[in-house]
Amino acid sequence: MKKLLMRADDLGYSEGINYGIAKSVIEGIIGNVGVMTNMPSVVQGLKLLRETDVCLGQHTNICIGKPLTNPSLIPSITNENGEFKSSREYRQAKEDFVVLDEVILEIEAQYKRFVELIGERPRYFEGHAVASANFFKGLEIVAEKYGLKYSPYPIDNPSVKINNKTVYVYMDGMKPDYVPFESLKKTVERADEVGYHMFICHPGYLDGYILKHSSLTIPRPMEVDMVCDPNTRKWLKEVGVELITYDDL
Repeated sequence: MKKLLMRADDLGYSEGINYGIAKSVIEGIIGNVGVMTNMPSVVQGLKLLRETDVCLGQHTNICIGKPLTNPSLIPSITNENGEFKSSREYRQAKEDFVVLDEVILEIEAQYKRFVELIGERPRYFEGHAVASANFFKGLEIVAEKYGLKYSPYPIDNPSVKINNKTVYVYMDGMKPDYVPFESLKKTVERADEVGYHMFICHPGYLDGYILKHSSLTIPRPMEVDMVCDPNTRKWLKEVGVELITYDDL
C-alpha cells in the first residue's frame, strides 16, 4: 500500500484555527499536528485534542506573536515591540539576518514549553514559515541535542530524510489555483508503494486574528472540508493508501 502522512500545522495560532484542526483530527484524516507553543491559544487547542491519540509535534515559530525568550536576548528575530519579526520581513530580506545563537535560545525555549504543556517530548520537530538557513541549522542542533525526530522542509529537493527514511513532501496551499482534494489526488497518484509521502495542510476556521495576521486564509476552511469529507477517506481506501504518523518513520 502507498504510505501517506497527513500533517496539519499551526495549532495554537488562534482559536478559529484550533477548532478547525480539532475537527480535522476527530472527524477527518489528520493524524499529525504541529503545535505553536509560544502562542496564547495553544492551551485551548491542546484541550480540544485531549481525548485523541493524534501525533503531536513542535511547529517552531519565530515570525508570529511574542517569543518565550526575553526579546533583549534575541534582537535579530524580534522588533521594537518585543514581538517576532513578521514572515514578510524574512521574505523581503536580502540576506539571512537570523543570528544562530539567538534563534537556538528561542527554539529550545519552545521545546521546553512543549514538554511542560504536554508532558512528553514532541514526536516530531520542525519549523514554521521561515526559510532561514540559520533557523534550519538551529532546529537541527536542538533536535540532535534532545534526540528529536527532525522533519526538514524541502528547499531544492522534493524529498527529505527523516530518521534515515526518504519522505516526499507536498504542500500546495499557497498556490492561487489550489483545490485541496485535487492536490491530494495528485500527491497520491505520484506516490509509489516503496517510499513515504507527506501532505502538509493548514486546516482551520477564520477569525479576526487570522484575518489580520495571516496571508493564508481561504484555503484553511477548504482543507477542513476536504479532510473531513467521508468521500476523501473512502477514496484513499479504494486506491490503496495507508495513513501513517511520524511514529511510523
